[in-house]
Amino acid sequence: MDIERQKSAPVYEALERFRKQRVVPFDVPGHKRGRGNPELVKLLGEQCVSLDVNSMKPLDNLCHPVSVIYEAEQLAADAFGAAHAYFMVGGTTSAVQSMILTACKAGDKIILPRNVHKSVINALVLCGAVPVYVNPDVDNHIGIALGMETSQVEKALNDNPDAVAVFVNNPTYYGICSDLRAIVKLAHDRGMLVLVDEAHGTHLYFHEKLPVSAMEAGADMAAVSMHKSGGSLTQSSLLLANHTVNTRYIQQIINLTQTTSASYLLMSSLDISRRNLALRGHDSFEKVSSMAEYAREEINSIGGYYAYGKDIVNGSSIFDYDVTKLSVYTRDMGLTGIEVYDLLRDEYDIQIEFGDIGNILAYISIGDRIQDIERLVGALEDIKRLYSRTSSKLHNAEYIAPIVAATPQEAFYADKELLPIRETAGRICSEFVMCYPPGIPILAPGEQITEEIIDYILYAKDKGCSMQGMEDPEISKLNVLK
Repeated sequence: MDIERQKSAPVYEALERFRKQRVVPFDVPGHKRGRGNPELVKLLGEQCVSLDVNSMKPLDNLCHPVSVIYEAEQLAADAFGAAHAYFMVGGTTSAVQSMILTACKAGDKIILPRNVHKSVINALVLCGAVPVYVNPDVDNHIGIALGMETSQVEKALNDNPDAVAVFVNNPTYYGICSDLRAIVKLAHDRGMLVLVDEAHGTHLYFHEKLPVSAMEAGADMAAVSMHKSGGSLTQSSLLLANHTVNTRYIQQIINLTQTTSASYLLMSSLDISRRNLALRGHDSFEKVSSMAEYAREEINSIGGYYAYGKDIVNGSSIFDYDVTKLSVYTRDMGLTGIEVYDLLRDEYDIQIEFGDIGNILAYISIGDRIQDIERLVGALEDIKRLYSRTSSKLHNAEYIAPIVAATPQEAFYADKELLPIRETAGRICSEFVMCYPPGIPILAPGEQITEEIIDYILYAKDKGCSMQGMEDPEISKLNVLK
């Protein structure tokens, strides 16, 4: 990484030059630097609204960057050790889908864990690729899906030599990492691409003590959520590519679905955040790791909670662990994760990332302070004292291995009927059902519905999980194949 070059922020600097020119706008957006919408100016501020501008020659164009955006993308590639980087303004969902659409066409097989984000299966609906699932093990105590074991991946590769790609989560929402280097070698030895969802791994590129990043491991493409641990604005992301893929073709794929009216607020935030990470990321994530480790020690000393970390690493299904993740198992004191999540928000004014059936996740990043950690620990101690009850192990696991009966595309577009949920056991689902976050489908199109899955869905709904993906918002009915 060239530190001197990293001090530049081409998109941000171009916007600053543009702002000083006081150009008269006869283009879009129609609010005309905020003059047409004073309430928007009051909410966001004059400087922010004045930089919400349209693509023009001095500011380049994200659909075909040739100047300041291209330079900013090259700086991002240098910072992340990639051959090329693409600014994405449709979130990491857009980056994930662009990876899959680049690697796969209709009928192609792709090997992946089933505990992927919904954006992955949505991409399979769009392109018609066929998933070959490597079902992850589930930790019997904390109930979370683990990583892909290398031996399981090797078996899937041997059984499906015609597959075109392998997809890996690195890390999972909970911080679990697979042996990415070994998976890359196995796939590349067979001529397959490796695609990595690093929505929760931006920081892995900036500290040597954190798990290996996708580009360092030799993966072909990676989707990186800069807006999560990287500090950019919500919805801004990066797609990283190695020299093993055709970068011009990737741009064409991106342009199939990404907006032609890219937000300069999002792009400048990517530019500024990349510079911040390149210059200060190492020290920042040293601090983040220390705060998370401190929080783990304090929470575990309360009793009743289990804040897991490197102690769960087993060298196979949990090859490594991202210590910046503050994942906490709550069921030993009789509360589901979503119940603790609700209590923290409603009673203590603390907003954490998510709660599921058994766990909570507090996202610690470069913007946190030690006093915030202390407040969280104090609230969790209070919750245990006031609300804990006899533990129940009912529906402990957040992941149930599916029975795949049709491809996502076939099932999603097939003739379907809406039935009462209790009458759907044995039928093939034609829609998504998931708790969001984390956005990992309980059911995806093409999967067989079982009584266990129905019980889990209704239990999650009853406990207050935010359920998404279904046509029926009440989840009293499900769409199934006729």
